[in-house]
Amino acid sequence: MTRIEIDTPSGVAAAELHVAEEGSACLLLGHGAGGSITADDLVAVTRAAQQAGVHVALVEQPYRVAGRRTPPPAKRLDEAWLAVATVVGERFGGAPLVFGGRSSGARVACRTAEAGGAIAVLCLAFPVIPPWNRKATRQPELDAVQVPTLVVQGDADHFGCPESGPHHEVHVVRGNHSRFADLPAVARYVGEWLSRVVRVRQ
Repeated sequence: MTRIEIDTPSGVAAAELHVAEEGSACLLLGHGAGGSITADDLVAVTRAAQQAGVHVALVEQPYRVAGRRTPPPAKRLDEAWLAVATVVGERFGGAPLVFGGRSSGARVACRTAEAGGAIAVLCLAFPVIPPWNRKATRQPELDAVQVPTLVVQGDADHFGCPESGPHHEVHVVRGNHSRFADLPAVARYVGEWLSRVVRVRQ
């Protein structure tokens, strides 16, 4: 594992690079709003991706690098993410990029997929309906993604469960929004999906 720091319009971000043997693509994974890149599901997905022949960059947003827990506005998160994606892409020789993350990180991945040229998007615990405003929905962010997308959602997630669509599939596993109870299932879904979407690009 190699940790690098990256200057972005929102401050210094960081990325932990986990290299796969003969990797043919790179998965960028973002953390939740108040979480970190050490979350159990991000660790499990990192291992699954490496086994599928995909490099992984665990991305730490600038506000977390600076020691803050409250995220800035979405625009600043997205700007920082795209800056990191550019550097990581160059680091891996222009390999195809898959954007992903959990909760807030999943939303960032969806919003930036087109601008960042991602070939696919991975969403863990996508926060589709905020509990404090049940009339609001983030489903349009997911529906706007035009590349293959995998959503893995806990069956007891208090943010609800997104609907599947033409470009995205949804798999429900045991768990809530904070933690999946069945990490092997999460790893299996992600590993199989990554193998599929990366193979199509080869």
